[in-house]
Amino acid sequence: MKLLRRVAIGAALAYFLDPQQGARRRNMARDRVLAFFRRRGRSVAGAGRAVAAEAHGLKQKATHLREEPKSFDDQTLKAKVESEVFRPADAPKGDVSVNVEEGVVYLRGELGDASVIEDLERRVRSVQGVDRVENLLHTPRLAG
Repeated sequence: MKLLRRVAIGAALAYFLDPQQGARRRNMARDRVLAFFRRRGRSVAGAGRAVAAEAHGLKQKATHLREEPKSFDDQTLKAKVESEVFRPADAPKGDVSVNVEEGVVYLRGELGDASVIEDLERRVRSVQGVDRVENLLHTPRLAG
């Protein structure tokens, strides 16, 4: 066993003290050892930062679950209703006219399905700042 240790130590000394490549090998070994410890330190500190950032994000989400009450002028409320209610791709954007007067939202137009009209009215009522909804939407009249 002692012989094996001595051979290993002798090989390491010959490897690192070689007159031609020894300095380069020593510098590379030093750089690798330092990089190993830097990475370990960063991974531990980085994990702590990641946990702290995640906790902060969850706190912010919990704090801002509901939008704070605000008062909107009529133009702003109209833009808010249009952007929130008509955001989905299947929303009937071109078929509905939205007007706002003193917090009252007027919906005008013709839609093919009564359930779409009810859903649209429900979604407009849920927009913050809407006091009341006047639903003047209708389905097409049958000729007869």
